[in-house]
Amino acid sequence: MPPHMTTISHRIAGSGPRVAVVAPPRPRGRAAVVAGAAAKGAHRERTLEGASDDLRAAAAQCLDWAPARRRVRATFAPVLPTLDHCLFKMAPKEIQMEENYETNSKGVEIFWKSWLPREGTATKAALFFCHGYGDTCTFFFEGIAKRIAAAGYAVYAMDYPGFGMSYGLHGYIASFDGMVDHVIEQYARIRGMKEVCELPHFLLGQSMGGAVALKVHLKQQKEWDGVLLVAPMCKISEDVTPPAPVLKALSILSCLLPEAKLFPQKDIGDLALRDPRKRKVAEYNAISYSDQMRLRTAVELLKATKDIESQLEKISSPLLILHGAADMVTDPQVSKFLYEKASTKDKTLKLYEGSYHSILEGEPDDRISTAINDIISWLDSHC
Repeated sequence: MPPHMTTISHRIAGSGPRVAVVAPPRPRGRAAVVAGAAAKGAHRERTLEGASDDLRAAAAQCLDWAPARRRVRATFAPVLPTLDHCLFKMAPKEIQMEENYETNSKGVEIFWKSWLPREGTATKAALFFCHGYGDTCTFFFEGIAKRIAAAGYAVYAMDYPGFGMSYGLHGYIASFDGMVDHVIEQYARIRGMKEVCELPHFLLGQSMGGAVALKVHLKQQKEWDGVLLVAPMCKISEDVTPPAPVLKALSILSCLLPEAKLFPQKDIGDLALRDPRKRKVAEYNAISYSDQMRLRTAVELLKATKDIESQLEKISSPLLILHGAADMVTDPQVSKFLYEKASTKDKTLKLYEGSYHSILEGEPDDRISTAINDIISWLDSHC
């Protein structure tokens, strides 16, 4: 391990000691003042149907910093297997899991997790996941990862700085390219591990994570055996963005108040998840960012999509794109454009009629299974 990397490992399944994780201290002094200012803005209360008072109190905490998010995740963890969702109720058993915290070369503590095939099962390849903006790698993706791992794949995922259980101000992206560099560094270390280094390596990106995965590929053209995209954020739908004059004003304001939660946006829950019951379950992802978008974050996302849109013809890796045809968050027409422009000859586009944005989490159970099986089938054909 490089000298700048430190690791805290927590075994979830299999042998090995449990190691206590000591959370970093809360910010003090000037940092606390900045944190307080950044917290100003609309705070969205979660509708936690059937939740206990303890869970509601935990979800109502300020989650600006990682220690609070980690405590809240620990509070909600025992409840997740009981939720009425196929990704929890039908998750394969005996998948080997491990959680880790590592401090990278930039001094940021990153949370990452692995899901490995059942003991004794040969591993076909390694899949590296990039999550979406309002998501983490420890909620719905747990069930997705277990299904893919059960098919013989080692699955790895991380929370970006400021998201989930990684350190950083909640929901804040100071630089999209900088965030991508964090992903490249973390996944490079994992890809170098002896149990992974000889395997084929694939990227899986969902929504904003699709933009992250594409950026990683564009920076590492020769290092990935394939890229899989689910409702990729190559362009943000006009349905969820303010008018151009407002965008220009907000861009200027982001230089003065980059961390402020002032970017006007619609609640995309109804737009993202088609099944109303699954929308209710999604509320239990208590450490996902659901407040109004921070100004700098919004500007960085818009810049990233414009940059990706200008480089689509440079995408040379084998490519699978899955998209709901009725998606109102990221435009399926842009996925068609991506499919047409990508220079790779090995490319597949699947559109799911009537499906919304969250095709892996928010659709009827059979559609979710179909989409996950499509991912596994594509991986099988490329190993």
